[in-house]
Amino acid sequence: MFLEILNKIDGIVWGWPLMILILAGGAWLTIRGGLLQVRKLPLALKWMIKNEDGGEGEVSSFGALCTALSATIGTGNIVGVATAVCLGGPGALFWMLVAAFLGMMTKFSEGLLAVKYRVIDKDGHALGGPFYYIERGMGPRWKWLAKLFAIFGVLAGLLGIGTITQVNGIVSAVKNFFDPNNAYLVSIPGIGDYSIVVIIAAVVVAVLVAIVLIGGIKRISGVSTIVVPFMAILYIVFCLIIIIGNIQAVPAAVVTVVHGAFNPSAVTGGVVGTMFVAMQKGVARGIFSNEAGLGSAPIAAAAAQTKDPVRQGLVSMTGTFIDTIIICTMTGLSIVLTGAWQVEGLEGVAVTTYAFQQGLPFPPQVASFVLMICLAFFAFTTILGWDYYSERCLEYLTGGKTVANKVYRWLYIIVVFIGPFLTVSAVWTIADIFNGLMAIPNMIALFALSGVVAREVKKFYKRKKVDVVED
Repeated sequence: MFLEILNKIDGIVWGWPLMILILAGGAWLTIRGGLLQVRKLPLALKWMIKNEDGGEGEVSSFGALCTALSATIGTGNIVGVATAVCLGGPGALFWMLVAAFLGMMTKFSEGLLAVKYRVIDKDGHALGGPFYYIERGMGPRWKWLAKLFAIFGVLAGLLGIGTITQVNGIVSAVKNFFDPNNAYLVSIPGIGDYSIVVIIAAVVVAVLVAIVLIGGIKRISGVSTIVVPFMAILYIVFCLIIIIGNIQAVPAAVVTVVHGAFNPSAVTGGVVGTMFVAMQKGVARGIFSNEAGLGSAPIAAAAAQTKDPVRQGLVSMTGTFIDTIIICTMTGLSIVLTGAWQVEGLEGVAVTTYAFQQGLPFPPQVASFVLMICLAFFAFTTILGWDYYSERCLEYLTGGKTVANKVYRWLYIIVVFIGPFLTVSAVWTIADIFNGLMAIPNMIALFALSGVVAREVKKFYKRKKVDVVED
């Protein structure tokens, strides 16, 4: 009954209106930016690793990007893609990429506005994000919309994308590796029977999260700049091994993805009947993964040590490119190539695990271990990044009261602990709902401030003459 209610709410939130709002917003910003995500991607990738000197902020631009990537490269890339392909067919991957292409310009605009309208307090603490560019960019009379975003941000961090989905993914992967047959069950009064591996993993993750969160943004950034690049490269390498090992089947897989995007029933045998289902699952999981349009990443971007909003916008844009166009594509192709999406009885991380076991030239146990490690680190850093996001949202709502943030931080850790004891379906549905609710006020602001974005881009190129000399 509860799951049915959640599914109805999810269907309303992620209906045509929000889908159109997100895709149209990305398309409109792409037009106003003159396909900037294509023309300036090489420059953005160059600046991604080249920090700017002399800017205000708390962490380097690369550190801010890694903090944002820590919150985006997570279960969405491994579990979310699998869920999208299983529920929406291979065509969901196509719509995920379409949303990501448009989302690159959305993410650029978010990063630009975050730096332009941020506030630097007397202690050098950088405060910024949708709540600030709504209030300061659209005007004080829109403060209610800024508060609405902040409320949804707190809830998304606590009950959706930040905690439950991530720790659920970690623990599921650990359990599938160490106790796939539930040989070591423990009865928890009033809750049910769970593997001892689940309980131990939940405790370990919660403790590690608590240790890092005490250090704030600088410790989160420090951990992210080390873990995120290393694990992203490692995961990409293993996916490439799967793809190269099945290189002859890649053209057919691409055709299946494209065909399934517009005629899913022909590819899925009628399991997925309409293009809307494929589109909905692809866009929803894509947004979950790269968070373009949600308004979360600009909270991290606002902390970057930079003097120029456009520069940080370009750096922020690379997050969507890396997260979805590279990593999610790798996962999706691996699942389609190995036929993992067609295996009955598999859901969530088990789908990607099957793909790794079938596609990698290693024993199944080694393949499972590799995926477990990647997922654990990705999801762990996502938990850290989303605590930072949701605490900044709470800070905006409470006027910076530190007591509220301390209480929230411990509540966040508690939710991390209980996350593994919820069902996969309920977890992802709750996350989808809060993601959609966050996107609504943020996308309204991006439409309203698209003129500001366009003017800033023109001024930047005129001042820097980037089209001639890309320094």
